[in-house]
Amino acid sequence: MDASIPFRPAAAELDRALVIRNLRKEYRAGQPVLKDVSLTVEARGMTAIIGPSGTGKSTLIRCINRLIDPTSGEIIFRGQDLARLHGRELRIARRRMGMVFQEYNLVERLSVIENVLCGRLGYVPVWRAWLRRFPAQDIDRAFHLLDAVGLGELATHRADQLSGGQRQRVGIARALMQEPDLLLADEPTSSLDPKTSAEIMELIARRAGERDIPVIVNIHNVELARRFADRIVGMSRGEIVFDGPPRALEDARLLQIYGGEGWLE
Repeated sequence: MDASIPFRPAAAELDRALVIRNLRKEYRAGQPVLKDVSLTVEARGMTAIIGPSGTGKSTLIRCINRLIDPTSGEIIFRGQDLARLHGRELRIARRRMGMVFQEYNLVERLSVIENVLCGRLGYVPVWRAWLRRFPAQDIDRAFHLLDAVGLGELATHRADQLSGGQRQRVGIARALMQEPDLLLADEPTSSLDPKTSAEIMELIARRAGERDIPVIVNIHNVELARRFADRIVGMSRGEIVFDGPPRALEDARLLQIYGGEGWLE
């Protein structure tokens, strides 16, 4: 696939794809952070979004799950325009989108297993969540996911006793606990050392792949993007300037995305 040609999934997969059309976000009138971005993400594999700080990567991720309201445009997922949803409809739609956060967003005073079970909060009555009385099948699945991310022995530990890498593993298990149709990750490795960063990216790719869940990850580390992503989207100044496979991401393309040559040395 030519890196200059935006990816288009097969027609049979369009009903499961995420389709973004002319997405625009302005925090201040007349100063767009996202400039009419259009992007189609198929229902499998990992798409990495790269680009310099302040170019709109996190804004794009957070517009998709409506943690930020877009100024205009469409976000079509599973037959709904997420940009137009509110109230109960939006809460239901968010169940289908797992989120892995840069700063983990764990409840520090709760145990590891309780944090994973937070992924089911959108599915249980409020009184059950308040009393921490989750269905037995949810509890069994939470323990299974902790084993899958390598933290089975820490299930009863408080979240504030964990290292950064361990916290992010809990965050991944919590997101998978939602049984999502789409997994979003906003700089999941930015606070981690290189070895742990690679382990976290491998974990996201492997566990999401096992469940056939498409992943969109916003990441600064170009080499990690090349290593784990099936597709890379490069952004610069609120616009998409590259869209293609990792092998097509040559230095000339990186200069187009980031500008300047010093960082390539």
